[in-house]
This record gives sequence, C-alpha cells and structure tokens, in this order.
Amino acid sequence: MLSVIIATEGAESPAVATLAALVPGAAAGLIREVLLIDRTGTGVIERVADVAGCRFLTFQGSAGAALAAGALQARSPWLMFLHAGAVLETGWIEETSQFIRTVAASGRPRAAVFRHARSPYADTPVRDALRLVRRNILGPLGDQGLLIARDHYDRLGGYQPHARRSEAQFLRRLGRSSRTLLRCRIVNVVA
Repeated sequence: MLSVIIATEGAESPAVATLAALVPGAAAGLIREVLLIDRTGTGVIERVADVAGCRFLTFQGSAGAALAAGALQARSPWLMFLHAGAVLETGWIEETSQFIRTVAASGRPRAAVFRHARSPYADTPVRDALRLVRRNILGPLGDQGLLIARDHYDRLGGYQPHARRSEAQFLRRLGRSSRTLLRCRIVNVVA
C-alpha cells in the first residue's frame, strides 16, 4: 500500500532511528517497501539497508533529486517521503491509514504532511525559532515528511531533480488547499 522513501547522508544512526519508527507500520501491513537513497556512497547505508531488509539506491545529486529517483523506483500506489533522522510519533499508522482511506473514498487528490515537533535533544533554540517562523509564513518544510498518492505526485510533476530547494517548491505546488496537516507529529532527532 505504501512505499517509504528516505533520503540519507551516509550516517547510520539517523537512518536507524527513522527505520525503527517504521517497524510497527511494516508489521501492521501498511508499508510495502522502504527505499533508502544514499547520496554519499560510503557503504554505511547499504549495510543498514541489507540488515533492515530495505531496498538501497545510491544517488549523486541534491536531496530533491534523490527523492525523485526513489519515487521512480517505488512500487506502491502511495508514497511517503522522509529524511533520515525523522521519527514519527506513536499513532502515525492509524492516522496515515485513515488519511489514505478518506482520500481514496473522496476521489479528491490530497497530500499530507506531519506536524513538526522540536527534538528534545536539539540545542539550537534560535535556529528552531527561525524555522518555526518560516513554517508559519511559508508553510511546511521538507523535514515534515510528505504522504501523497503516486498518481497525484506524478500529475504535479514530482520533485524537480535539477531545481534548487526542490522539496519546498513541490510543497508550494501542492498548495494549502490540497495539503492536510496531520495531527501526528514528526521529530527530527538530528538537525
């Protein structure tokens, strides 16, 4: 039902933290596959993918281009884009399932982002305050994840591989009217 695409930067612990939060979703049958896209090529993420049973892709380029490459390889009708280090709060499985059922029943294309929550381990209050202001003015950032039907993603043109700030541009193309802010929170354990 759902392909999860995770952009990584070659660091093991953020990828493992994200994967650990996804395990209940796989056990519940919500997640069909997880793709780890590594932009560093160090081999660390390839080993993590092997141990975790994920598909692995290596990609040179921007984060948006890596996510676009992952979307091309994904096999499910729904896509979830995450960054390594993004940990979904308990309850995300039910809310995600409900969102997918609601959108499928309505026939109206929608996408969803998770509610941002500040990491309790972050020691950057000034930067967090600036990002909060930015989120309130411009809308969600790519670190809030994205849940979208594959056909809706394709109709909008997906992430533009060569565009600067491709994730932000895609979220703007979605627009506020076709984007839902889920109640479930997402915490980025590494900044």
